[in-house]
Amino acid sequence: MDLNLLSLFVEVAKTASFTTAGLKLGLPRSSVSRSIAQLELDLGVQLFNRTTRKVSLSTAGAALYERVLPQLLELRKSIGSLPEREEEPSGEILMTAPIDIGVTFLPEAIAAFRLRHPAVTIDARLTPRRVDLVAEGFDLALRVSVKPLADSSLVARRLSELEMALYAAPSYLARRGSVRTPEDTASHDWVYFRSAMPPSPFPKPVRRSGVTGDDLLFIRHAVRAGLGIGFLPSFLTRDDVASGQLVQLLPRHTVRTGTLYLVYPKGHTVPRKVTAFRSFLLEYLATHPLSLR
Repeated sequence: MDLNLLSLFVEVAKTASFTTAGLKLGLPRSSVSRSIAQLELDLGVQLFNRTTRKVSLSTAGAALYERVLPQLLELRKSIGSLPEREEEPSGEILMTAPIDIGVTFLPEAIAAFRLRHPAVTIDARLTPRRVDLVAEGFDLALRVSVKPLADSSLVARRLSELEMALYAAPSYLARRGSVRTPEDTASHDWVYFRSAMPPSPFPKPVRRSGVTGDDLLFIRHAVRAGLGIGFLPSFLTRDDVASGQLVQLLPRHTVRTGTLYLVYPKGHTVPRKVTAFRSFLLEYLATHPLSLR
């Protein structure tokens, strides 16, 4: 059995598209289609249901995908950890991260990492979804959690504590006045992040701006636009504070919101590229902390 055909099959199954799989692998759609047809001929089964609009796994294809994917991943890890390749990390890291983490500190961190390890490339998928690393073939993920991660199929390494602080735009403070104590916030307009309402000792607000959201980037823009005061992660506001677009209020009253972890699948051999990225992030965050403390 040609392992290249199996790798191509896995890519088509993951993307549900001959065209997308071909673009990722640098192959024309026609070559992908012919290769999959050859694999189906070799196996004597139909692996995909094809229509003019989409490609989906057949029953036999789904069974093959379930069996082949873990073994291909393990094979790639084994090849990636051969002794003669250990001196310099190389290859692609397929990773996932929350959107707010991904658009703030991560690009600069990746840029610094690739200056040190230019043979490693990064494919970063930013999503609020909790990705199944093993089933979807990811090398690692950045995850935020209030509690220690307990997934037995993953290794978790703590990277940084995260916190929220209270912020407002200068335009809002000029219009509504300053905030000197937690009690002062009761009469102010608030912009709420749905899963993080004002904690103790902040009183229940008397007024509301009518703005609530479930995306921290939206909350950041709403507070920056002067719609009210709001709690935001300190890593998300550092540049805005430096540029004067946001002001931190009541700096003694920050709130710990969780921990940032780097997680990756358990295995007998961890690829050199993953261990290099893990070590680099720990070093990078020591000099570029995500919290104010």
